[in-house]
Amino acid sequence: MDDDSRTTHWEHRAEVPLAVASMLFLTAYAIHVLAHGLPEAWRDLCLAVTLASWAMFAVDYAVRWPLSGQGHRFVRTHWLDTVVLVLPLLRPVRVVKVYEAVQRRQGRPRLSLHAHVITYAGLSVALLGFAGALAVYQQEHAAPGATIRTFGDSVWWTCSTLATVGYGDVTPVTASGRVIAVGLMACGLALLGAVTGSFSAWLLQVFSSEDERPAAAPTPDERPAAPPVNRERPPES
Repeated sequence: MDDDSRTTHWEHRAEVPLAVASMLFLTAYAIHVLAHGLPEAWRDLCLAVTLASWAMFAVDYAVRWPLSGQGHRFVRTHWLDTVVLVLPLLRPVRVVKVYEAVQRRQGRPRLSLHAHVITYAGLSVALLGFAGALAVYQQEHAAPGATIRTFGDSVWWTCSTLATVGYGDVTPVTASGRVIAVGLMACGLALLGAVTGSFSAWLLQVFSSEDERPAAAPTPDERPAAPPVNRERPPES
């Protein structure tokens, strides 16, 4: 079995468990951040779940590295996996790949390319926005002079940032909050560009197919009437 087939086999086997670990990581992190009056034992449990989930991400990365056979080039060619390993809050975004895996295993027809892009971008925005709102709220709500005091403020700020609107009514004041803001701005621009580009390409494809479609054959009512047939016999000479 070559390196590519071994890597593919491992990715197929680890796909669903890692997706579950991603959602557990995000859920435990959300409870840890939002539940301020949580008993210490439950907070420790949430911390343990997040660490165990991150350990699964690290094991997956460590296994795929030697299986790829790329050596040190693996870090460069899989830079997104490296970023996700360093910033595990981005890991839940990869759960959108499970949709295609489940669809493929059940034998259902696959979505078109444009629908895939729009679906993945929408799910990515939802997961990334929720993770970003949690991270910003954790950094900002207790900072001196902060304008993001509640999780609702954080969600509102995240939505306006991802949409590249930036009203400026609430803004991060801490250094870490501003770093998260820069990342959300970049992700918002990329996802917005992917959705609008895919939608524009789909519209062009639809209009192009309409122009190239052959004209429909006329119906019997639309066909010109045939000239009358002269049934009179010619005069005899």
